Amino acid sequence: MKWRFIGLETHDAYLNMALDEAVCEGVRVGSSLPTIRFYNWKPNAVSIGYFQGIEDEVNLDVCRELGVDCIRRWTGGGAVYHDFDGEITYSVIAPANVFPKNIIESYRLICGWLVSGLKSLGIQAEFRPVNDILVNDKKISGSAQTRRGGILLQHGTLLYSLDLKTMFSVLNVSKQKITDKMIKSAKERVTCVQMHCNAGKMEVYEALVGAFTEGKDYDFDTWSKDELARAKELAEKKYRSEEWMYSVKIKRV
Repeated sequence: MKWRFIGLETHDAYLNMALDEAVCEGVRVGSSLPTIRFYNWKPNAVSIGYFQGIEDEVNLDVCRELGVDCIRRWTGGGAVYHDFDGEITYSVIAPANVFPKNIIESYRLICGWLVSGLKSLGIQAEFRPVNDILVNDKKISGSAQTRRGGILLQHGTLLYSLDLKTMFSVLNVSKQKITDKMIKSAKERVTCVQMHCNAGKMEVYEALVGAFTEGKDYDFDTWSKDELARAKELAEKKYRSEEWMYSVKIKRV
């Protein structure tokens, strides 16, 4: 199978999520190749899972004060703070039938590419079902996945550095005031690349490129005009809309 690889880009939250959906549509109808992409978020953002309520998960007043965007993802999972300096995000979009039917095994396959990239940096990581990657039992990466219309979309983040104070301030992790004890507790559960090696962010990205492309038939490429037009339409009409942002999704039976 031929893959298209889109190198590291920076977009706002709305276009980032809209690009994923636009590519899913393109792969479904055959106008887009299966795609692997890496990206940053600017401004910083909070994304919530498809089934979450934004007012339950996010401190909207603090987000407005700090200029942090808020967005509902197309995938499930929990609320995530996306820091331009602190993470690298990836997306994998391809026909679902090229991955294991078992959801955990499909996570294991794709997350294995991240594990391999970290290994090349000298970081020993492991996949932990359902969708986490751990280093010394601390979370360094989380992912989310959806399968719709025969297409699999998995995207996730690799933590490069940690800004736990801002993370706690924008997420409703606790009704209490942010304390040193809370931050210390989080440091016992979460880690980042900077805590394990001296690689710069671009060096980490290059390691991920090598791991994600290994053994694949691929070309580096760019977005088509149709994909960009569709993504911009989705960003404005769907992902920025209050209807999408504030609706609480009811899990389908």
